[in-house]
Amino acid sequence: MLTSPSELSDSFVSRDPDDDSLRLECGVFGIYGMEDASAVTALGLHALQHRGQEACGIASCDGRRFYTERSHGLVSDVFTDADLIKRLQGHASIGHTRYSTAGGSHLRNVQPMFADLDSGGIAIAHNGNLTNFMFLRTKLVAEGAIFQSTSDSEVILHLIARSRSIKIIDRFIDTLRDIEGGYALVAITRKGMIGARDPLGIRPLVIGKLGHAYVLASETCALDMIGAVFVRDVEHGEVVQIDEDGLKSFKPFERKAARPCLFEYVYFARPDSVVNGKSIYEVRKAMGRQLAIEHPADADIVVPVPDSGVPASLGFSEESGLPFELGIIRNHYVGRTFIQPTQNIRDLGVRKKHSPNRVVLEGKKVILIDDSIVRGTTSVKIVRMVRAAGAKEVHLRSASPPILWPDYYGIDMPDRAKLLAAQHSIEEMRQMLECDSLGFLSVDGLYKAMGHDGRNNDQPQYTDHYFTGDYPTRLTDKDIAAEAEASGQQLSLLANTH
Repeated sequence: MLTSPSELSDSFVSRDPDDDSLRLECGVFGIYGMEDASAVTALGLHALQHRGQEACGIASCDGRRFYTERSHGLVSDVFTDADLIKRLQGHASIGHTRYSTAGGSHLRNVQPMFADLDSGGIAIAHNGNLTNFMFLRTKLVAEGAIFQSTSDSEVILHLIARSRSIKIIDRFIDTLRDIEGGYALVAITRKGMIGARDPLGIRPLVIGKLGHAYVLASETCALDMIGAVFVRDVEHGEVVQIDEDGLKSFKPFERKAARPCLFEYVYFARPDSVVNGKSIYEVRKAMGRQLAIEHPADADIVVPVPDSGVPASLGFSEESGLPFELGIIRNHYVGRTFIQPTQNIRDLGVRKKHSPNRVVLEGKKVILIDDSIVRGTTSVKIVRMVRAAGAKEVHLRSASPPILWPDYYGIDMPDRAKLLAAQHSIEEMRQMLECDSLGFLSVDGLYKAMGHDGRNNDQPQYTDHYFTGDYPTRLTDKDIAAEAEASGQQLSLLANTH
């Protein structure tokens, strides 16, 4: 049976079976024209740590040679020693923080990836997923390509290498014409830096300046971390080339309306970031205000599930007039969840990350605000915990619509059979989550929080397939996998030996 990218990831990545969080895609950062660029890249990656916490890497170039380091672990564990700029020399550097989506959490899949081409070396870092990754990989293997990883980023390098164009920027653009999906790319060559964003702008990428140096990053919070000035977003379908002559813009694709990923606003981006001109913090507060209009409750206090539920809870509190209280305290010093030996012990594991503030909760009717509900495994534990702390009632609210469909653009999301809202009615979910009432922000309500009158069903303003089933691109690999499954075909994949 042909394996899809999401299945490929699931086959390699070990997760706590009760982990209900959506894993972030990845974070990319690049800088050109700065002495000791790798040190600045490490700082930028610190700001993007929330976008990927399995592994990280940096590649740099001094105009002649490339230097790369990749490792499992957090940026603070990998890139903090004083020898960093000696090991990763040069005035150009790119970096990556990673959660595995297509590929798996093994060192050979950690980015940036490097290749020596006939025109010189290139290092590339990639945020997002290609929806025709397996199609392209199978085709390249049939033509004699040898892969060292199971990452879709290596497919991009192979396509760049096979382009017949002479200039590296033209090779890059040739490659973008072949790939599908949601992506933001940064790359360095011996002569400059390249950035690109998919034709719909699903994944974010911004341009900044630090003195005379140019910066590319997934979010503006990375610019703030290094003291860079925000210049603008890379436009959807735009390719930028940065070298000693400055920045050049290329727009090689047929122009389409942008459709950025809504989950950047709901969950992924840091609250202090500005994505596509919108403050994440203000948008999330607006989601909370709209949620209060759509799903009020007779209650005493509004309590966020920290930390992602805090801005929406503030908005809900403002709109409803109910006091905002920190009824749950998050422990920020929890590392990877260990593999608990019994279900009974796993049920207690939520207290490693969240502790009830009994003084606030006892005797109160509580509105509990979370950013989203995926499988419900964590939600039910938190509801039970709040009740055990003495709450009289627990009214659970989600600041996003019900998640009904899986993602193929870089979010590690369960299959549809494991998505709670895809399998159960609101009342069934309420009973399963053991809350007194349950409410989700509507799709139109989410669009109103984004500043629109509602969703334009004829020409949607955002990528929202996880709520609507309306996928904005072809899903080539998914379609091929379905055909292969029906015919009993099998694709050989690189075995996991690391």
